[in-house]
Amino acid sequence: MSAPRQLHFNAFLMGCGHHGAAWRRPQSPIEQLGDISFYERLARSAERGLFDAVFFADGQAVGDVSTGPRWFLEPLTAMAAMARATSRIGLVSTVSATFYTPFHAARMLASLDHISKGRIGWNVVTSMFDAEARNHGMNVLPSHDQRYSRAAEFIEAALKLWDSWEDDALVLDRGGLYVDPARVRPIGHSGEHFRVDGPLTVPRPPQGRPVLFQAGASVPGRELAARYAEGIYAVAYDLASGQEYYQDVKRRIAVAKRDPDTVLIMPGLVTYVGSTQAQARAKQAEVDALLPTEQSLAQLGTFVQQDCSNWDLDVPVPPLPSLAGFTGPQGRYATILRIIEAEQPTVRQLLGRLAAGGGHCTMVGTPEQVADQIELWFRSGAADGFNVMPPLLPESLDEFVDRVIPVLQRRGLFRTRYTADTLRGHLGLERPTIGAAV
Repeated sequence: MSAPRQLHFNAFLMGCGHHGAAWRRPQSPIEQLGDISFYERLARSAERGLFDAVFFADGQAVGDVSTGPRWFLEPLTAMAAMARATSRIGLVSTVSATFYTPFHAARMLASLDHISKGRIGWNVVTSMFDAEARNHGMNVLPSHDQRYSRAAEFIEAALKLWDSWEDDALVLDRGGLYVDPARVRPIGHSGEHFRVDGPLTVPRPPQGRPVLFQAGASVPGRELAARYAEGIYAVAYDLASGQEYYQDVKRRIAVAKRDPDTVLIMPGLVTYVGSTQAQARAKQAEVDALLPTEQSLAQLGTFVQQDCSNWDLDVPVPPLPSLAGFTGPQGRYATILRIIEAEQPTVRQLLGRLAAGGGHCTMVGTPEQVADQIELWFRSGAADGFNVMPPLLPESLDEFVDRVIPVLQRRGLFRTRYTADTLRGHLGLERPTIGAAV
């Protein structure tokens, strides 16, 4: 008999937490963001909670530096240190297919997989902003379709590079044969976007290749995820949108002739945990109150395409046009309308929801109430697990590890010990053979 299906969790680490005002709190770790020991402690906390992995996003432009921290240490560099400070937890980083080359990315990720003894994952993205392009010799980004075409070829070339060494290529015969040359081959890749002769300069990684993650929201993104991803980061505000995404992407995976059960879908999850629901809501309200009003209302104005500067913060959100009557970007606006319909927030509360995870699912309550909602999503075909986005670091991560995880363990929904040493093992994925499809 197969083992019962269990949840999977990644800890998405960013700045002082995912809430836009987290860094403004008196007790925030703002002074520690350049200190690698801060990230090592967070990784050890997630490892204590038996998480599958920690995850870093990445960006190639600084953005508005006045609004708070976003990027500091380059994540692959940080993960090399974090791999030495931990022993079991996986380490996943975004690497942009828009700006890197396949050889460069494959070499770095293979090296990290060796350093960590098989715990590395790669979140494949196409970058989104022209400001990033201008840091890489471009005036503007390539078109959406071109970026996704490049990403698909990028993945194919990287997979070939990781397979360019046989597992037994290293002979290590001090009599004169370091490597069996018949077991190391060029890849001879020549495509629309890349020429890569190969082979890679790094022997085959312990996992065969790093685990491939992808965050596909658009149709091309969902298609790319369906073809290649082994784990998918999703954006879903509520159960219904989570189920719609889950069903659609699992269907696309099957159409791509892959087994949908082997691809994990992990929506983002923001949690505020308290001994009572009132205490949890007070924690949320406390950090919401630290948001800079002028900047937050200006950002909301860009989302809803109207002037919000004079809106009263402590009254319900004024009526907004229906989605059908809205001419701006639809995705974020649709999420705002769902939040208003479901929660009937004040303007201040809406700003807080958008500041902590944007359109991602938010759960507020006791450990049991949060666990109830996680279980509902898991059993209702909306998630195989979650990419946990702590709004406040380190507190929110520690609360999830120390208070929510034990509830899920008592219900038989989450592991009580690590049974594998690699990220593939944690996720229930087989080590791929040379030349195997994703």
